[in-house]
Amino acid sequence: MADFSRPGSLYGAIDLGARKQALEAQARREAAGPQAASSVVEVTEETFTTDVIDRSMTQPVILDLWSPRSPGSAQLSPVLEKVVGDTRGMAILARVNVDASPQIAQALRVQAVPTVLAIFQGQAVTGFQQVLPEAEVKRWLDELMGAVEQFYEANPDVRPQLDGEADEQQAPQGPPVDPDLLAAEDAIDKGDLDAADAAYQRLLARSPNDEDARMGLAGVGLIKRTMSADPADIQRRAQDPADIEAQLLSADLEMLAGQVDEAFARLVATVKRTSGDERDAVRKHLLGLFDALPAEDPSLAKARRALASALF
Repeated sequence: MADFSRPGSLYGAIDLGARKQALEAQARREAAGPQAASSVVEVTEETFTTDVIDRSMTQPVILDLWSPRSPGSAQLSPVLEKVVGDTRGMAILARVNVDASPQIAQALRVQAVPTVLAIFQGQAVTGFQQVLPEAEVKRWLDELMGAVEQFYEANPDVRPQLDGEADEQQAPQGPPVDPDLLAAEDAIDKGDLDAADAAYQRLLARSPNDEDARMGLAGVGLIKRTMSADPADIQRRAQDPADIEAQLLSADLEMLAGQVDEAFARLVATVKRTSGDERDAVRKHLLGLFDALPAEDPSLAKARRALASALF
């Protein structure tokens, strides 16, 4: 689970579970339909505390620090409005004209515009400082919302309620959670990865298509393979394309850091330049990394096409 306890904690730290949470949250937002309340607010120095800090205690606030003198702001602001609007009120876009409110820019140490910051629980947790295409902005926001969703799971009292969710909460509860899934999660909390591995294996033996067990087992494998690795040493070794072990471990570390596309691209490139048993080992490792993501994750389709092209 992402840690919101300190500023900057989401930089490079979006975990794999957050991707599934993001996809599930997106489905709920689409089912809820548009909300009457606007998802955009213009912020001044006088309203910053109320419109940004206070609101961020229950929902992420995407802060767009812009200037009418900046061509980049003119490009990025409409993209942010569209992408944040698609969250159907789960996030809010707060726009700050830094020319009119220079003290806000100074307090946040803004060095250039446009700058985008995500504020949650009163802290800046992630952001970027350039003009990005809509697909990249959406990916960034989806990963943020996935991490926020995990925070809501642990703190349900602060989750904002969408229209229609009150009725949903009155609906009958679903089937009980599988005891082996609970056992695996408990083992992970205790740091017993072998017990978690065994619990996931038992669940998959009974229910081969259980996605939570499949993802959990793959995630445990990632942790076990990398727990004794020295990231700096692996990064140094990975500069040698012929060091297959370093390429595999680098991909594992990238997955754990949320750099999913980078991990997949690394191994696809390794497949292209290897042959025989080495190529087969890399291919199998990549397929194992696929198991760490939900089946509908868009990165999977892209990587599967790239792997097929590399193989054939």
